Formats: sequence, structure tokens, C-alpha cells
Amino acid sequence: MNMAEKINPGDVFICYLTKLSRWIGLLEVVEGPFIDEQPRFLSENDPFVVRFRVRPTVWLDIEKGIPIHDQSVWEGLSFTRGLKQGSTAWTGKVRGSLVNLGDQDGAFLAERLTAQAIEGKPYPLDEQDKRNLATHIVNRPDKVVAVSVPDDASAVDLTEHVPETETRESIRMQAQLANIGAKMGMKIWIPRADRGGVLREWANEEGALLDRLPLNYDETTLRTIEQIDVLWLKGRSIVRAFEVEHTTSVYSGILRMADLVALQPNMNIKLHIVAPETRRDKVFQEIRRPVFSLLEKGPLAEYCTYLSYASLHKLAEQEHLSYMSDTVLDKYEEEAE
Repeated sequence: MNMAEKINPGDVFICYLTKLSRWIGLLEVVEGPFIDEQPRFLSENDPFVVRFRVRPTVWLDIEKGIPIHDQSVWEGLSFTRGLKQGSTAWTGKVRGSLVNLGDQDGAFLAERLTAQAIEGKPYPLDEQDKRNLATHIVNRPDKVVAVSVPDDASAVDLTEHVPETETRESIRMQAQLANIGAKMGMKIWIPRADRGGVLREWANEEGALLDRLPLNYDETTLRTIEQIDVLWLKGRSIVRAFEVEHTTSVYSGILRMADLVALQPNMNIKLHIVAPETRRDKVFQEIRRPVFSLLEKGPLAEYCTYLSYASLHKLAEQEHLSYMSDTVLDKYEEEAE
């Protein structure tokens, strides 16, 4: 409150967006400070109770926010000028709230933001920016937490080279799972990044592939579900979820399954890790990790099973798949001991 009391009506807040490192707005103080304990976020434990009433004079869309690493901005600010791009020596100035930037820096940023509100120059997000934006809010019973949902690129173990032959084999297994499910009358979901490869292996003759998921979950859950390797659906319900683990680490797909269960512990879905026989023990070892035993739904090993490539090949050879239900998988799955 001591810092807040130094701020008067007419002062201006310069707004900086963390993770993307962009200047995005000017807010003129109208009234305050005052204490208001009414929560403004999704939690009853909102720690930000010292507040002001403000009038926005500039507020930019994210893609028009001015990056601090823009050369003209970098050289224009006293706390970045002269530093090498990539240095973090300046970050203390933007790490906290109500930091006084100084008259010269404040005037410089106010002028740039006002001009940008008129000009609207785009600063497109790069891939790293998009990954940084992949942070979502989950409303736990006790508090609100921020989580990130990795995409396929960031989920890969970067210390490990995945041979192209293994990637192709993974795609073939996704295609086989899609084919089996479609013949059983299921609708099929494949992540958009994998569809091109899967459709080169699977004809989708039944027209079973879904263009969008007919599910009503929050954005964080949907983003997690959409990245699972193969889903079988009946109507608006997911019946089975499959992760094909073709890398030595046998980890990224199991993490996605655990993420899903952590977000929706009451979701009743059969979960399967599909991998070669040579990685069977590794799958069970990872499923039984201590961190996965502490999920609200119960230990992951109790409801996530292993399916070998060989067992799925045998199932695919069955002549009457169209007369079978998904419960036939119970004969082929293996549970962690």
C-alpha cells in the first residue's frame, strides 16, 4: 500500500505484457488507491486488493503490442540501451507492479504507444510467442493455478533424435487405430498436425474422421484432448483415447493422459498407451511413476493400460470388426502389475 499511496489521479500506468515482452497500453488513474477485497479473478483468494479506477487511453491488441526487443524501443529506453539483445539485466524494471520508470522513459513509451494506437503496425507472433501464450487458468477447488499445455513440438524430448522410420511407424499405428475404430462405427479424432500422414495410410472410407470435437469442455481441457494421438467417439462422448509411444523416452503421451485426468478427474474414458513389445516394460515403469499415483482420480496405472503393436495387428485382422464393440480391446490390453 505504501507504493500505491504515492500514485495520484492523473498519473499514468504503462502496461507491459509478460511472457511476450510487449508494451500494450496506457491507463490514466482516475481514483485511488483503495482496498477492495471483492475477487476479480476465478478464485476467492484474489491477492490483489489494492486497486485504482482507471481510464484506458491506449489499449492494443496483442499482435499490435510493441515488443521491447524492437530495435528502436530497445535503444530508446534507458534500462535497455547499450545492452546486448538477449540480455536479462533489464528485467527488474518490469518484474513488479507500480515501478517508477522515470519521466524520460515514461514519456518515450507514452509517445510510442499513442502513435501505435493510430498506426496499428502489426508485430506477428512467432512460434515461441505462441508457445508462451499456451498458458491457461485452471480453477481448482482450493485456488486458481496457471498451467501450460505443451504442443507436439515442445512435448518431444529434445535430447533424443527420433528416427524417421519410427515416426512413420507411429503414423501407421495411428492409421490402424483409426481404421479399427471406424469399422466398429466410431467417429475418429486425429490431431491436425498428424492428419496428412494418417490419411496417406488410412482411406477414411466410412467418413469417420471428425473435423472438430463435439465436446463441451473448457479451453484448457479441449486443447489437451485435441493433441491426443487417436480418439474414438460415440455421439458426443469419448469412448477410448490412445497415445502411440514410439520414442525411447515413452513419456510425452503418458504426460498428456495424466494432464487430461488431472483436468477432468470425473471423465470416464478408457486410456491406452500403444507401443512396441520392446518398450512394454518402459511403459509400465513410466505409468507407475510416483507423480502419476497422486492424481485425484487415483493412480494412473489403475485405468491406463498398455496395447502392443502386435496385439493391434491381430485385432485389425479380425474379419467381423463391424459387428464388434470397443470392449473387444479388453482382451488385448495389459494392465500394470
